[in-house]
Amino acid sequence: MNFIDKDFALHERALRLRGQRMEVLSANIANADTPNFKARDIDFRQVMKTVRTDALTTTKPQHFEIDGGLTPDRAALKYRIPFNTSFDGNTVELSMEQAKFGKASGDFQATLSFLENRVSGIRKALKGE
Repeated sequence: MNFIDKDFALHERALRLRGQRMEVLSANIANADTPNFKARDIDFRQVMKTVRTDALTTTKPQHFEIDGGLTPDRAALKYRIPFNTSFDGNTVELSMEQAKFGKASGDFQATLSFLENRVSGIRKALKGE
């Protein structure tokens, strides 16, 4: 099963990161009316670039960090600069957050669908179809 773990490791990390990003965006939406709340987001591309760079510079899979480098602290959690300022100091723009959450949800589903197709292909190969 080691080849399966290696084959799906990057996709598993991507799904975990996409899930974390959706949690951050939903927290932004939930706090849209909270005074002085600062909207945050995760820079998915930056984190995945770091993971791919780590993968290219290591010689053994054991050299990866235990969490795969995808903790919220390392996940490029950044504050968003609003287009329109608010009097109460809140930087959440509800329409922008809802749009970003919808796109993140679609990206999560696309990654999950890709993974399901890979698993289906391996299952067919093992059955000899």
